[in-house]
Amino acid sequence: MARVSTDLPGEILSVSALNRSVRDLLEHRFPLLWVAGEISNLSIARSGHAYFSLKDDEAQVRCVMYRHRLQYLGWAPSEGMKVEVQALVTLYEPRGDFQLNLETMRRAGRGALFEAYLRLRDRLEKEGLFAQAAKRPLPVLARCVGVVTSLQAAALRDVLSTMARRNPSIDVLIYPVPVQGEGAAAKIAAAIERAGERGECDVLLLARGGGSIEDLWAFNEEVLARAIRACAVPVVTGIGHETDFTIADFAADVRAHTPTAAAELLSPERAALLERIGSLARRTRRRAMRALETRMQLLDHLTRRLEHPAARLRAQGETLAGLQRRLSQSVARALEDRRWRLEAIAHRRRAQSPRLAELERLVSALALRATSGAKGVLERAGARIGALASSLDHLGPMRVLERGYSVAARADGSLVRDSAALAIGEPLSLRFARGGAKARVEVKDN
Repeated sequence: MARVSTDLPGEILSVSALNRSVRDLLEHRFPLLWVAGEISNLSIARSGHAYFSLKDDEAQVRCVMYRHRLQYLGWAPSEGMKVEVQALVTLYEPRGDFQLNLETMRRAGRGALFEAYLRLRDRLEKEGLFAQAAKRPLPVLARCVGVVTSLQAAALRDVLSTMARRNPSIDVLIYPVPVQGEGAAAKIAAAIERAGERGECDVLLLARGGGSIEDLWAFNEEVLARAIRACAVPVVTGIGHETDFTIADFAADVRAHTPTAAAELLSPERAALLERIGSLARRTRRRAMRALETRMQLLDHLTRRLEHPAARLRAQGETLAGLQRRLSQSVARALEDRRWRLEAIAHRRRAQSPRLAELERLVSALALRATSGAKGVLERAGARIGALASSLDHLGPMRVLERGYSVAARADGSLVRDSAALAIGEPLSLRFARGGAKARVEVKDN
């Protein structure tokens, strides 16, 4: 044990010598030890050193943790936090303050396992293993749910009873594994990998009841977290109680508070599903009826606008006949007018000239020529009219269809004149000389 030694009983020490001797005495008397308490008056200096008091209900002690030790702590201490510190008992000589120089610090009551949990969680989070963007959506209605848990676990009974009550049509496939003890994490990871490779189920449920951090430690190992992220199907965790968070929960696609909550999440109630299906069916029927009524109304409108080619030909034929009658009447009137004019001229000539016989012959010749000319005009006009009628009949839509052509129209009734305006898969209506057909565009040739 260290002590102050003086040569003379009456020797007078300086303050610095006294403080140095007390510091040596404390450091030799108390090796590194663990002290528990609550952080008070925490201050982080610009140098990076942390200064605070560690207190309990009856006393307090000043503490310092230097920057080179604080930076490896992995978490930030805060005011009022209960901690356990490993420290050297010493004396700060310049002020004579009794203090603890901290080597390391941990949250009180959590121990080394929790510190290891925090370090692994932070490292995997920085790696991006827990990124929300990597989470996979759950199936809307799973046909088969794989449950990875122990056959003796109470959580398995809760899961099976919940799913049987809510939706018995969902198949449940159990992958039995130990959920506690040495090597449990590796076996759980292997079961998840095997389930993903087989593809027997739509989603996996990793379940376990509550327990201490030691009991749940198999779900805090890195091998299990990586197996969850590498699984080919989504993974839901229902581990422990609502306040229990494991590394597997962070890695899973969805975390439920308890195994029962996870089972409820994966098994929507059958009655609610039937009600939703009925509602969707009613909405579908209403929409189908509205669409059908709209199209029926459109069909009636298009039918009123549609004119059959034969009707158009009849109308054009009637127009042509009317023009022919007007032409014949016009020619007849012209001939009659000329005849009257010739007769008037002949009458005047006879009145003016004594050579009546000669004039009569001349009038007869002119009348013959006029008649012959009028007949030629009528014949040429008739031939022209016949040619026009023949051309009109030859160019009519029905004659074109008789030669093997067809008329293509879109669904809205418009005629197709250019293949570039067509889309692949577009429906068409074809009209032939006799009857019609429906077609769909498969290939275009521009």
